[in-house]
Parts: sequence; C-alpha cells; structure tokens
Amino acid sequence: MRTCLLLTVVLAVSGMAPSEAVAQHGMRGGTPMTFFVTSRPIGDGGNLGGLAGADAHCQSLAAAVGAGDRTWHAYLSTQAQPGQPAVNARDRIGAGPWYNFDGVMIASDLAHLHGDTIELARLGNNLTKQSGLTEKGQIVPGLNDYQEAVRDGDWEFVKTTPYSNRHEILTGSQLDGRAFPPGIDYTCDNWTSNRDPEPGQAQGLEGGPGRPNAQIGFPDRNGGGNGSWNSSHGTTGCSQTALVRTHGVGKLYCFAIN
Repeated sequence: MRTCLLLTVVLAVSGMAPSEAVAQHGMRGGTPMTFFVTSRPIGDGGNLGGLAGADAHCQSLAAAVGAGDRTWHAYLSTQAQPGQPAVNARDRIGAGPWYNFDGVMIASDLAHLHGDTIELARLGNNLTKQSGLTEKGQIVPGLNDYQEAVRDGDWEFVKTTPYSNRHEILTGSQLDGRAFPPGIDYTCDNWTSNRDPEPGQAQGLEGGPGRPNAQIGFPDRNGGGNGSWNSSHGTTGCSQTALVRTHGVGKLYCFAIN
C-alpha cells in the first residue's frame, strides 16, 4: 500500500502519466527506448502475417511496457514478386538515432547501423549481447549460455524454457539492410509461410528454388568474424520447429520510426 501511494505521489509531482513512467523506467537520463529485440516470437515460424503482422507484434510488445506512443516497425525485408516490389528493412525503420531499454545508443543513423562506409564498417555499430536487450530490458540468451544447450533444437523444450538459446533474429536481409534478389526465398514467402522443404529436399542453411528459409542475424555475436547482427545465415525451413533447429524462435528487431 505504501509503495502504491509513493508511486502515485511521484507521478503527481513529476506530472507523468503511469504509462509515461513505465516508458522511462530503467532508461538513463530519461532517454526513450527506440529499439528492442522482441521478448517472445509470434510462434508460427516464418508466417508473421507479412510485414503488417510483424509491425503489429512490435507495437503490441512496446505498448505492454508503456512505449506504445511511438510507431514501431520490424526490421524485415521482403523480396520482389510479380506485382510486388522488394522492400528493404533499412528503409522501414526511420532515421535514428536508436536507443535500447537502458538508454544506450545502438546506432546514430542508418549509415552507422549498417557500416555504409569503410570507416563505419571498421568501427561497427553498438549492437552487442549486452546492448541488444528486449523491450523488458532482458539480455537475449545466446549460444551455449546454459547447461541445457544440447536440447535447444527442440521446440517443445524451448517454448517452455526461457533460459534456452534463442539468439537468431529474423531479418530476410543482406548486410546492407536491403532485400535479396528474387529467385531464392530468404523471407519465408515474404513472411507469410510456415512451410518446410518437401520430403527429399536438402535442408541446408541456404534456400533454393522451392526450398523456403529465412535469413537471420545474431545480436550477441555481431562482428569480429562471429557473424553479423542482420545477415549471418539461413534457417532450415520456415516452420516453428525448423527455426529452433538453428537456435532461433522467430524473434524480431523492432525500431521506433518516430
């Protein structure tokens, strides 16, 4: 009771609504959160409901922690299809800068985020295991962080075990944040499919004609030859179980565009 009363007094003195207070929580100097990794997946593999469904997922998670007053987009590319031009992930996330839950800057602008020049590529952005936080301020469990890593490829285990490896983030993008050319599916049919390769098809880490997959990145192994935050390899298919085989669950990067 005393805690609730104290919170009410603090809000009244500061002139902040409860949702505004939640949005500021844990953010240094009151810097608003404009970037996060989703704390949970949609749960239907690569079928995110298209870009609109992925954006809605980002918006919903942001709203749940009091940051829904901004417009949130998922960092995803789609590939050109008949009657549909490609969409580049980098063109959908605003101009920056972007800050995580703790108010730490991830990147100052699009060029910094993607290493558009030789110098920026050498320096890299500030997306690391420690800074690539969820909307709740949590670190994303990474490769071999926990004792049960041997079971991290089993969705039935992973879905009820929050401290299991889930460090692969869906992007469907090349290193520069742009879409792959058509021909090979890197986006699970533009985020509308949970289909896996047909029986007898190879299930490698790259797609092929008729072999759907999704390109992923690593927030915890970015740079240094360990992988890229936005384009490291493909999945073995587009079902929820396929995403888990390579240590992902279908998480997304979410950026505030305003």
